[in-house]
Amino acid sequence: MTQGWTTDRREPPWRRSSSSARGPRAPRWRSCWPARASRWTSPSSTRWPAALGSGITLQGNALRVLRDLGVWERVAAAGFAFDELGLRAPDGSLLAEIPDARTGGPDLPATLGMYRPDLNRILADATRAAGARIRFGCTVDALDDRGDHVAVRLSDGTTARYDLVVGADGVRSKVRGLIGIDAEPEPTGMGIWRVHTRRPEHVERTDLIYGGACFIAGYCPTGPDTMYAYLVERARPRESIADADKPAHMRALAAAYGGAWAEIRDGITDPAGINYTWFESLLVERPWNRGRTVLIGDAAHACPPTLAQGAAQCLEDAAVLAELLLAADGIGRDVFDAFMDRRYERAKAVVEASVRLGEWQLNPSPDADVPGLMGRISALVTERP
Repeated sequence: MTQGWTTDRREPPWRRSSSSARGPRAPRWRSCWPARASRWTSPSSTRWPAALGSGITLQGNALRVLRDLGVWERVAAAGFAFDELGLRAPDGSLLAEIPDARTGGPDLPATLGMYRPDLNRILADATRAAGARIRFGCTVDALDDRGDHVAVRLSDGTTARYDLVVGADGVRSKVRGLIGIDAEPEPTGMGIWRVHTRRPEHVERTDLIYGGACFIAGYCPTGPDTMYAYLVERARPRESIADADKPAHMRALAAAYGGAWAEIRDGITDPAGINYTWFESLLVERPWNRGRTVLIGDAAHACPPTLAQGAAQCLEDAAVLAELLLAADGIGRDVFDAFMDRRYERAKAVVEASVRLGEWQLNPSPDADVPGLMGRISALVTERP
């Protein structure tokens, strides 16, 4: 769902003067960050746009970045942390309880679920507190790389010049096309129904059911009283079910599952609270920059949520890029090469593994090694990028 998302200009914390950045030689770059926001407000509004979506699962390596940013305590207070994963049969009976990998280190939870708008609000507050100047209600219409800067034309008719443009504008990135990268997300064959709803008191972690009416039935607590639940089926045309009929369809799928799903099913009533989307994948070949414009996050790589690593990989991109820019004396080829050396193979491994897990469900194989694949990715992302 891309309609209504805006691309807004923001200047990251590393544009601050040397007195407030890392060390006395911290550069004062001026940067244009087109960032994916959702339903945008009017150009005159001073409010951060409300985030679309239901819940989000943050693995430990995502929490590590949020701690480095100084927002971990607020995230922890707003979300629901847990350290194990449950596997259940379709009737709801427990099959296994598995300690989850603490990919952020032993002093952080393995996983945290939270309501997406809450995470959006926390990061928005931190962005403003860092001194970033934010513009809403306009998009990037044109980019002209002139060697020592990028000339940008915005949809409100204004123009500006920047040392660096960062395209963080999502899987359907406009910036990606503007810089001539011909890559588009590809459906993997699965579709997911999500609903944010009330948390049954006994749900204190993610429990997954493989099989039954769907490929996956799962849920993740997001707060003291909330959770999001999801059902993964074979992809159908996005508009094949009218909005008014979505609760009935999701309840029908949920009827095949026992345990907490009986209570979850009763709460699936509001079409506005249900989101359906396809699983998609994207991997832009290196390099992710053209001149002084660079892609990060879903604009460069996106994966189905089979490993719950999407948000973590986006956060790692931003953290690594900021670190390299803070340490650089200028924006040159060496910065982008170092960025790719630290990010490309890691992101590629996550995308390919996430897609492979889905393929094994769509087309079961006796050679499928799900625990081995998941273990290798856990070990990879436990290391700092």
